[in-house]
Amino acid sequence: MHPDNIHIVLVGTTHPGNIGSTARAMKTMGLRHLDLVQPAQWPDERAEANAAQAKDVLAAAKVHDDLEAALQQAGLVIGLTARPRRWGMPALDPRDAAELAALESRRHSVALVFGRERSGLTNAELDRCHRLVHIPANPDYSSLNLACAVQIMAYELYRQKGESAVAADQAELATHEHLEGFYRHVEAMIELVDFAPHQPREVLMRRLRRLFNRARPEAGELDLLRGLFGDLERTIKRYQNGTK
Repeated sequence: MHPDNIHIVLVGTTHPGNIGSTARAMKTMGLRHLDLVQPAQWPDERAEANAAQAKDVLAAAKVHDDLEAALQQAGLVIGLTARPRRWGMPALDPRDAAELAALESRRHSVALVFGRERSGLTNAELDRCHRLVHIPANPDYSSLNLACAVQIMAYELYRQKGESAVAADQAELATHEHLEGFYRHVEAMIELVDFAPHQPREVLMRRLRRLFNRARPEAGELDLLRGLFGDLERTIKRYQNGTK
């Protein structure tokens, strides 16, 4: 595992004490990159108090206006969810997710995304994740503190230290930024050909996102598809203008 390529992303954190406790949990397990998306209160002395000896992690934390900005360079995005099933398949457990994250951290940035204390991540935010993780808990009382969830994942990542390897000749996977550009191109093509006009665009794009997020395409594969889209767009527009 490459700890410098692991980013813990907190979205819409309500209580600043949880940010401090997260920093402490991270430093205990050798992680140092903390990204905050629209924290309700920041900076705050309660965060520093809960961070204890991890104030350096807090000081280096990056604050983002939206999740999109926090994920720009991520090659793998893993979202934590309290719902054990989405996309028609079970979410990973923490150990399997940590193994995948450790493996891919040798090649590119990996983001572990944690949602709001009360409501978690929205559907739109989960749509931006390549994989989901569910931490099993007592079904009669499954409420898990945000910092505790981070601690569990950080511990599982620490266990992977030195245990993962990846072939040097594997092709580069598309980053989050690359995928988002592809999705914008797909939306433009859908509008151009008026594909599935009776299906809501949001639902259609969610289904397509799930398909490609699961597939984890290589950067070159997306470039190939976008090249094909470009040629199709030009051909369609020529016919629409009455030329060949």
